[in-house]
Amino acid sequence: MSDDAMITSITAPSPPSLASRAGAFAGVGRSLPDAHTNGSLRRCPSRSHSLAIVSAARAEPGSVQEWIERNLDAGAVTNVNRGGSSGWAEFTTYDTESGKRFFAKTSRKDPAMFIGEGAGLTAMFKTNTLAIPEVHYAGPTPEGSREGNSFIVMDHLNFGARGDQAEFGRLLAMMHKATPAVAEAQAGKFGFTVDNTCGDTPQPNGWMDDWVEFFTERRIKHQCRLARDAQLSELGDLICEKMPEWFEPCGVITPSILHGDLWSGNIGTVDGKPSVFDPAVYYGHNEAEFGMSWCAGFSQSFYDAYFEVMPKVEEHFDERRRLYLLYHYLNHYNLFGGGYRGQCLEIMKGLL
Repeated sequence: MSDDAMITSITAPSPPSLASRAGAFAGVGRSLPDAHTNGSLRRCPSRSHSLAIVSAARAEPGSVQEWIERNLDAGAVTNVNRGGSSGWAEFTTYDTESGKRFFAKTSRKDPAMFIGEGAGLTAMFKTNTLAIPEVHYAGPTPEGSREGNSFIVMDHLNFGARGDQAEFGRLLAMMHKATPAVAEAQAGKFGFTVDNTCGDTPQPNGWMDDWVEFFTERRIKHQCRLARDAQLSELGDLICEKMPEWFEPCGVITPSILHGDLWSGNIGTVDGKPSVFDPAVYYGHNEAEFGMSWCAGFSQSFYDAYFEVMPKVEEHFDERRRLYLLYHYLNHYNLFGGGYRGQCLEIMKGLL
């Protein structure tokens, strides 16, 4: 089976109760403290971190524990560690007889968010660069499950604090430089195999041949439509008219796999190796990865190491940088409102 089919449709072997409703790869395993804001600029969902560690009883029919025991060749589950929650999902770690540990999320939402997240994690995992968990399943829960409407299961990784910035920059550039795992991106198209979300905002990823057209339609105009703000839409249209000239110095743009929401709360390490999680993945221009730099804390050593692998195109770099910032500021305005509108207007007027 091709890599792109794996990213969107393969699950681990399913028990009969799951076979007809199998989902796609998804998710990320982690056990981290609350993500901190960067001043007042970034808000994130609150996470509860009460920890309940219990010896595993016999698996309840239709449960995540039962799925792990039937499908992952790791023996019986020996301990269940219920390790907190976000605004829409609950987190659990499962220890098994084999010594392997698995992380799962369950949710009352439909499987779409897990499937989008998991397809992105799988695409990044295949680059063999940053530390990314291998995902085993994402999709609907079995009929009759008491654990919500969707779940994901992946290897548990012990995430730690951010490490060496230069090494992170180098590995991120290597990920961007890697051959895409998806046929459409290999053919030079921009987008992704599934739509996903950036935060809670729907992020359309339908394939397009031209990067400028993709970023115009799927990113800037999309966010302006969601905002339902006449002034933002008018300025957005003017910016999109100017956009092509800012990309002329780049020549032919090769699609890179992008994390898509790279801020400080989504960056860590696993045994000292740089890692990222909670992505909003798509294939796009590598510079778009820096759109969240305003609350990512990238150092000069990070940028130096990154551009040593992926050389910087200096001409119109600043305009492109502000354009990519604009997408995420618009997204924050749609998510949180408030002062983000003024920051969007400031960026827009500065570009015109």
